[in-house]
Amino acid sequence: MKHYTSINDIDNIDDWIEEAKQLKANPLKNIDLGKNKTLGLLFFNSSLRTRLSTQKAALNLGMNPIVMNVSGDAWGLEFEDGTVMNGNTAEHIKEAAAVVSQYCNVIAVRAFPTLTDKEKDESEQVMNAFMKYASVPIVNMESATGHPLQGLTDALTISEYKKVAKPKVVLSWAPHIKALPHAVANSFIQAMQKMDVEFVIANPEGYDLNPKITGNTPIYHNQAEAFKDADFVYTKNWSSYEDYGKVVNTDPNWMITKDKLKDAKFMHCLPVRRNVVVEDAVLDSDNSIVIEQANNRTYAAQLVLKKILENG
Repeated sequence: MKHYTSINDIDNIDDWIEEAKQLKANPLKNIDLGKNKTLGLLFFNSSLRTRLSTQKAALNLGMNPIVMNVSGDAWGLEFEDGTVMNGNTAEHIKEAAAVVSQYCNVIAVRAFPTLTDKEKDESEQVMNAFMKYASVPIVNMESATGHPLQGLTDALTISEYKKVAKPKVVLSWAPHIKALPHAVANSFIQAMQKMDVEFVIANPEGYDLNPKITGNTPIYHNQAEAFKDADFVYTKNWSSYEDYGKVVNTDPNWMITKDKLKDAKFMHCLPVRRNVVVEDAVLDSDNSIVIEQANNRTYAAQLVLKKILENG
């Protein structure tokens, strides 16, 4: 595996999950694998778990991580080819990616969508530009349409906590005060489609996700119906896909409550707005596994980096 930019880069998710569990049991087993190797982490957007867990993963493999907040600390980057750069951008991605490749053995990139231009977002302009012009492997730390490190984390977490061979997993929309991307939801869907689970999606009308991603996954517009007999409820807000990037419904009745959850495990990628997305009674209960889920971010990232390093 050269790059890791999508859940679809995973050939066998069950094998990956088992290997991630082995890394978690002995995180420093491969401490020499990344010796004298450098991981560059480039953040166009804010981060807490992704930044810290990916750095920790690199350290567990003996790598040297270096971090740059591109949007605040670097020259403004131009991604359009053939443009006359007489505006706010001072450096083209062609030079930037080539230069960073000389400093780093692997480059990890985090760049959110515009949520205003669907075609541009779905073209994955930033991630694909790094893949095109960098000469080293690229890791997606969340892009316009996907968050494959989070998706792998979620698959690992469900595998650890499931009590039946084929659990029922629900991805449920919940209200939020602003428009949010589709990336986490998209990668979670793709991960669940690779696993042996009963998987459904619950969201209000107007919030159906990209049909090319949801495929044949059942979509319920009735949350209670979707939650019936659920073993896991993964909650995330996303803006409208059809009316791209817009907030078309803020119905507070879609907030996750203890009464709705019943005995299911509650999952969320974090950060989460208490008593907007989910009530305190859920987050503070034994049903919530969001902290354990966040811990698994390290081992998902470590597995990805390990596979890239082993590939040379």
